[in-house]
Amino acid sequence: MTTNYCSKVLLFGEYSMIFDSSALVIPLQMFSAEWVFDDTGQDEKLLYSNRELSRFCQYLDQEESLKKAIDTDSFARDLANGLALASNVPMGYGLGSSGTVVAAVYDRYAKEKSDDFLELKGLFARMESFYHGSSSGIDPIACYTGKPFRISADKIVILPDEFICKDIHICLIDTKIAKNTKPLVEYFKKQREDASFLQAFQSEYLPYVVSCMDTLTEGNMDAFFVSVKQLSKAQLRFFRPMIPDSFIPLFEMDHDFRFAVKLLGAGGGGYMLGFCDEKTKTSELLKDYDVLWI
Repeated sequence: MTTNYCSKVLLFGEYSMIFDSSALVIPLQMFSAEWVFDDTGQDEKLLYSNRELSRFCQYLDQEESLKKAIDTDSFARDLANGLALASNVPMGYGLGSSGTVVAAVYDRYAKEKSDDFLELKGLFARMESFYHGSSSGIDPIACYTGKPFRISADKIVILPDEFICKDIHICLIDTKIAKNTKPLVEYFKKQREDASFLQAFQSEYLPYVVSCMDTLTEGNMDAFFVSVKQLSKAQLRFFRPMIPDSFIPLFEMDHDFRFAVKLLGAGGGGYMLGFCDEKTKTSELLKDYDVLWI
């Protein structure tokens, strides 16, 4: 099997998904994973992958609902014969490294495949919980379909491949910090137990998220950059512990061109997301950072 399972970028919706708000996800083809058999047993990366997949297989086998959906017997046999995932998806960077694993395992070993995305979301969430303790199931959908989509509590809408206006440029900014999603999500869940935080988050923050998604998908560039700048400022307020200190100036400063930076996924490290309308000026602004344009 030569299918590549691409990485993904959650453009908008991190944390707000916990409130069943919507999210916007795009595939990222520059990073991907594919099945291989390690015939030599000498490749350390493939050996590591094989060991981790064996642990994942055991988890699937022990969960009754997952064992019903996934052919764990065939999976275990292939692993015993050296099956591994060759992947260049960075781990701990918010690009869906675990999502590619879930997508690949489902694609290869699902006993009966479904084209109901909400059904898949539930199954993928249970599968990916092996890695994060809890999961929305959204990342594996992007890795499995290779399509951009917008998701709400009761609907997943696949978007055109080129839905983003050509004058809106997006980049990944490397924090050089590998992150651990689980404690960040637990921190946020603890914060929302505070009534004042919860009220402010729902009434002030969530509308910015929705506005960013609406204006981006509608192609309204002027309104989009107003919204994403508002969101960036709001993340300073609501997610300060998730923003590395060295990135605070990028969130705080204003520019003579349209530019905004925001968290990618849970934050705390990995990549940050940058949005701009002028790549040359943005490249100069970010000359001291490692940047990938997507």
